[in-house]
Amino acid sequence: MLDHLKQDIDHGTPRRESTEEVTLEIDGFPVTVPKGTSLMRAAVDAGIKVPKLCATDSLEPFGSCRLCLVEVEGRKGFPASCTTPAEAGMKVKTQTPKLQDLRKGVMELYISDHPLDCLTCSANGNCELQDMAGVTGLRNVRYGVGAAAGAHHCDSKKDESNPYFTYDPSKCIVCNRCVRACEETQGTFALTISGRGFESRVSPGQDQPFMESECVSCGACVEACPTATLQEKSVIWLGQPEHSVITTCAYCGVGCGFKAEMKGTQVVRMVPWKDGKANEGHSCVKGRFAWGYATHQDRITKPMIRASIQDPWQEVSWEVALNHAASEFRRIQAKHGKDSIGGITSSRCTNEETYLVQKLIRAAFGNNNVDTCARVCHSPTGYGLGQTLGTSAGTQTFKSVEKADVIMVIGANPSEAHPVFASRMKRRLREGAKLIVVDPRRIDLVKSPHIQAAHHLQLKPGTNVAVITALAHVIITEGLVNEAYVAERCDPKSFNQWREFVARPENSPEALEAASGVPAAELRGAARLYATGASDGTAAVTRRPNAAIYYGLGVTEHSQGSTMVMGIANLAMATGNVGREGVGVNPLRGQNNVQGSCDMGSFPHELPGYRHVSDSTVRAQFEAAWGVSINPEPGLRIPNMFDAALSGSFKGLYCEGEDIVQSDPNTKHVAAAMMAMECVVVQDIFLNETAKYAHVFLPGSSFLEKDGTFTNAERRISRVRKVMPPLAGYADWEVTQKLAQALGYPMDYKNPEEIMAEIAALTPTFAGVSYEKIERLGSVQWPCNEHTEEAGTPIMHVDKFVRGKGRFIITQYVPTDEKVTRKFPLLLTTGRILSQYNVGAQTRRTPNNQWHSEDRLEIHPHDAEERGIKDDDWVGIASRAGDTVLRATVTERVQPGVVYTTFHFPESGANVITTDNSDWATNCPEYKVTAVQVMPVQQPSEWQREYSRFNQAQQDALQQARQPEGAHGK
Repeated sequence: MLDHLKQDIDHGTPRRESTEEVTLEIDGFPVTVPKGTSLMRAAVDAGIKVPKLCATDSLEPFGSCRLCLVEVEGRKGFPASCTTPAEAGMKVKTQTPKLQDLRKGVMELYISDHPLDCLTCSANGNCELQDMAGVTGLRNVRYGVGAAAGAHHCDSKKDESNPYFTYDPSKCIVCNRCVRACEETQGTFALTISGRGFESRVSPGQDQPFMESECVSCGACVEACPTATLQEKSVIWLGQPEHSVITTCAYCGVGCGFKAEMKGTQVVRMVPWKDGKANEGHSCVKGRFAWGYATHQDRITKPMIRASIQDPWQEVSWEVALNHAASEFRRIQAKHGKDSIGGITSSRCTNEETYLVQKLIRAAFGNNNVDTCARVCHSPTGYGLGQTLGTSAGTQTFKSVEKADVIMVIGANPSEAHPVFASRMKRRLREGAKLIVVDPRRIDLVKSPHIQAAHHLQLKPGTNVAVITALAHVIITEGLVNEAYVAERCDPKSFNQWREFVARPENSPEALEAASGVPAAELRGAARLYATGASDGTAAVTRRPNAAIYYGLGVTEHSQGSTMVMGIANLAMATGNVGREGVGVNPLRGQNNVQGSCDMGSFPHELPGYRHVSDSTVRAQFEAAWGVSINPEPGLRIPNMFDAALSGSFKGLYCEGEDIVQSDPNTKHVAAAMMAMECVVVQDIFLNETAKYAHVFLPGSSFLEKDGTFTNAERRISRVRKVMPPLAGYADWEVTQKLAQALGYPMDYKNPEEIMAEIAALTPTFAGVSYEKIERLGSVQWPCNEHTEEAGTPIMHVDKFVRGKGRFIITQYVPTDEKVTRKFPLLLTTGRILSQYNVGAQTRRTPNNQWHSEDRLEIHPHDAEERGIKDDDWVGIASRAGDTVLRATVTERVQPGVVYTTFHFPESGANVITTDNSDWATNCPEYKVTAVQVMPVQQPSEWQREYSRFNQAQQDALQQARQPEGAHGK
């Protein structure tokens, strides 16, 4: 029944890469393996399993359990097969009478200090210690067990402090797998072995409970544990799962593969998939454990309608809800014109679902008023990379970082926002790669266990372009350009104009030091390191380093976000760092399918595949397939929709899976726009902040209820598989299809695979994508068509740029309009935290709140002292847009003059403060720079008090809909 738990072959030690091979004999069978391969792995390759406990193929060999002993002809002793490399001509025996006796003796020692509660143990059926007792033929323990054996640990107290797993030291065999997983896989170094000899035991921190240690609950230790020492609480409660389904995580843009291990339609646990190309068996606290929101009591599973947001909700049938929404949209268009309604696609829904929403808007609404959350995060990436390289996506795979010599992280905090990729990056840094961090805060990567940035360019918020231009100045004026690469791959005219511009004295680090706040010497050292591999510029004599840039919303969410993206591309091209492993320009996408939502045509000016609506040839293809005429004029962006609503010309909105009221800037402005609309239709799983302004609520489906695909930040298209039926009866794509039918536009897809077939037929970069191929290969990366490898394109721009010649663009630094003044003397910037995700609608409904239960304001001790603020004090944060109140955290992570907060809790009102400043090219909001004042206060802000009242009224309206028939008014 539990065979599915053991389908993955564990080779015992990691695969070794080598151009040399060695041939040896194991138990009489010849086997050829790469040089450096362990005897244990070579045996598995020959179909022979050697007993083991401390070894697993995700960790370096350790050699502590002594179960994997073998005999090697001509050698004395019994070497451990996990730590002994295979050599040519070796003759190895894995099973002899002597080995049997040795292994049985080792198992006796283990079992003498282990509780014999196998039948009631939570790991029963999935315990390697149990398996090895059987494999070694253990039938009795001469020493006795527990108290009968003398000193023992069988009555050690269990640590249940972590909400997701328990630590039972009585069952620990001190194999070190959990400690090594924390070090090698995760890179946190939160676990150690305390004590000596017989008293040795795994210790979180300094013999602390897990929740008081530095553990980040990634689950690597739980996955590595061969016994029930570290065990998911869900397994303790529910027992071992009976089948599994491979799917893709619905949190950040890393796109980790998971095995949803099930009992019927109930998830028992989510286990990171070893063959997942994005994560290779690793995970974070969100993907591994925070999936309980999918069945949370707050889920809304029945459609609802109401005439006004002051009215209570009324539960209705799907038919009534959809027909009501359709009739309202048609009424509005008849009265106010075709362009008076629009829609917003979701970066949390599948590619297929997003494609249908934009198709509905263009074909059924008859306009291009479609936008997506990428507008407020990575739209400058699309514009900037499109202008310079020719395509609006990252250039590399995540695995590519393993070949990087120099890594520059700009405006991103991978440890918090993209933790699985951060672990991969940290591993490369521990191996010797050099790190440059460009960030106003001292993020984890600046200094953490066994990692320290060579340069931390702690710039002032809003001065990214000054810094990137100054870095380019050093590379140009010190002769560090890769001239051969530029001559072969780049447009000479634009390069020469750019070279002349950045070489000007006013673009030097010294000239821009006052504006950026970065010491000129530090900036020069960083530029030399990126270009040559050494801060003094001397290392590039024999070969240039592989230098990779990874960036996040700290680059894009600025008034010069697009300019900065182009500046990053300029820097990469000038140094020859595009088009091979270990280099590239890599945007770290914030949501699971934000890349896919852009690919699917969610912008008002682009059809799927980033093709402009004004292109008559492209339009004709879609018109022929969809049977309608498509407007050649771009539609409204999200900010334009809000403005048009307030001016009276935009009256209806279909919003699938996005919470624009909480996530968009200037909350008061957004709320006013929502209230000005006559029909807001929200499709979601919870009554989120946007749904509180809705007139129609269509229940959505969680990722566990979906079939389809997600596209991650490395352009990897992976399957999302349904593990339970949609709680509301329909998947999101079915709801959109039914809405289109109610509007009079025919859609008749039988399943998401048919939708993907249409996407592939109409989108050149997806032409080779099919469910059959993804099933066979695990995933594919676009571009995927007849011009690429079967699995698509892992590395972009290998021989030439998509646009032909790489185009350099002048990046003139223009200070933001958001400046500090006497009234607002501090700069607020924002970001994310590990345990919470985006607007928090999912993670706030899980035990992740035990790590982060409120948004807090970080403030430097100097600024705090000036204002009489102490740690945990309530402080008011005021900007020209509004004010709110948060609790203060006094810390040196931020520099003087800068404060920082997250935005995961709606009652915090972080976006009440942010302004309507935006990127010049894409309208991406300038979340990262807001001039504020911070002062101690004693009560919530006026907005928070009003929010509390409004929220309570909306919750009451929801509860009235949920009351039993006849209970109203009692």
